[in-house]
Amino acid sequence: MVKETYSFERYLNVRAAFGPHFSPDGKKLSFLTNITGVAEVWSVALDLQAATPLWPDQLTFRGERVSGAVYAPHADTLLVSGDIGGNERAQLFLLEADGSSLTPLTSNLDVMHIFGGWSPDGQHITYSSNERDARYFDIYEMEIATGERRLLLQHNGTNYAHSYSPDGSQIHLTRWLSNTRSQVLLVDRATGAERALTPEPDTEGRGTVYQAAAWSADGEGLYLLSNRERQFHSLAYLNLSTLELRYLSEDRWDVELLEVTKDGTRLAMAVNEDGYSTLALFDVSQGWEQRQALLTPTLPRGVIYDLTWSEDGSRLALTYATADDTMDVWVWDLVAGAIARATQSARGGIPRTSFVNPSLVHYPTFDGRQIPAFLYLPTEQQQKLPVIINVHGGPEGQARPIFDPVTQYFVSQGYAVLAPNVRGSTGYGYDYQSLDDVRLRMNSVADLQHAALWLRESGIADSKRIVVMGGSYGGFMVLSAITTYPDLWAAAVDIVGIANFVTFLENTGPWRRKLRESEYGSLEHDREFLEQISPIRSVDKITAPLFVVHGANDPRVPVGEAEQIVAALRQRQVPVEYLRFEDEGHGLIKRSNRLLAYPAIARFLEQQLHK
Repeated sequence: MVKETYSFERYLNVRAAFGPHFSPDGKKLSFLTNITGVAEVWSVALDLQAATPLWPDQLTFRGERVSGAVYAPHADTLLVSGDIGGNERAQLFLLEADGSSLTPLTSNLDVMHIFGGWSPDGQHITYSSNERDARYFDIYEMEIATGERRLLLQHNGTNYAHSYSPDGSQIHLTRWLSNTRSQVLLVDRATGAERALTPEPDTEGRGTVYQAAAWSADGEGLYLLSNRERQFHSLAYLNLSTLELRYLSEDRWDVELLEVTKDGTRLAMAVNEDGYSTLALFDVSQGWEQRQALLTPTLPRGVIYDLTWSEDGSRLALTYATADDTMDVWVWDLVAGAIARATQSARGGIPRTSFVNPSLVHYPTFDGRQIPAFLYLPTEQQQKLPVIINVHGGPEGQARPIFDPVTQYFVSQGYAVLAPNVRGSTGYGYDYQSLDDVRLRMNSVADLQHAALWLRESGIADSKRIVVMGGSYGGFMVLSAITTYPDLWAAAVDIVGIANFVTFLENTGPWRRKLRESEYGSLEHDREFLEQISPIRSVDKITAPLFVVHGANDPRVPVGEAEQIVAALRQRQVPVEYLRFEDEGHGLIKRSNRLLAYPAIARFLEQQLHK
């Protein structure tokens, strides 16, 4: 019997739903989905007794990416965030819940606006913006009825507003000193006075992160996640009177999501265990010491991306993804003890049985460490295969076992795909995450070399058909791999990658540069080293044919990075193909562009691997 195969276009038409939020009365759920080709806001009535999800209503028709939508506390309106052309300069909008109007609340299209939260009475919002100076984010408040806004906190740093206190008198915020150092503060709404709740991180010492803070039921403290003085992010309680931080659990893995009900009585958290998520729920109405564990839903092994409680705390919505099925929104009813899919994203007409789950593997690298990776194999032949090593971005990122149409397509065509979590990846503790910092950068590239060697020696890979592919920082890893270990690769694919660390740091968004220097190094102190390890400096060593994709509006890795490497290879007559998208930023968001780029990549690899 001949196995049915499907075009790349079919795989790229698999949809996803995410970013849920309950209406104040709990009868509707807003969410984002890319049904139309780009993420827009949709809404669905909740009926957990229905055999299948009810058909949703589309609420926005921007034709541009929406990044978030949050209901007001007491009104049938939503606060919506979205940018244009992938430029990440998000604007804020007020959306009527029936979709009848979408009113801009901000109008400076050159400025980023990052939503914080609604005031308890629903009359105001708080947000962060770099309007004053592109390098810094200040805290603002806006009155929704009049559109009047005021500057609550001016500070030459990266300040992100979050939620209001239960009585509405204060707003808690996070101040980031680098990508691995943050601080929690309160700002008084009436006076603008700030109060630090955690110490200012030592810029030279060990990184410490505080995140996901949520108010306790009595308003006397914050639940939050932190890795202060420990390897993993764990659940902690911060007493607002004494500023004592007390850890509430001892975890072997990162707690990565934390959500507390509006009244502070129920707590949900998701733990990242070797890339897979586990969910824990507690009644904390009498405090953590008197907590009661609540029943949790049974779900297939996968990854949780969002958690949000209904207004009354009786339901929990979560975005859930597995490697062999679409990303969708599920709702867990605590009273009924039942979970149901609130959305049903289309699978492009491809049977779910066609999709493959990965195996969690570990391979040895140069210093004896075992590198975790997810290995996808076709169901038929599993030896001497063409293999794609797909490198995640970040570098503080992690390959997770979620549905990826690109991976699933290539596996269906007989490729193996290996998604490694090389040193520097998150999810495996602070020390592991720090193993590639600054002068250790090239050790992570050596982990890619050993991935290729392991694939070859295990018999999985045909040694003459190994490809390296990656996006963003993963794009740097691709370019570095083909310059440092040129003989290993049959071809390579660089998507929005860094070719030159010096020009990258000079030209990246000014709000990002100082946050990234603790990871990459600074131009002031490390310029010579950054020049030395930049792939553009070793371009003469490249022999692998290269495919490059970049968005013209990329604020993180400017498009000049792609154009440097493409020009250098064309000058040297090394095979290179280049797709530049004028309406994209850091990665390909719009389906129309993905339908151009990824089939072209597939044709390129077919040509290079089957000469």
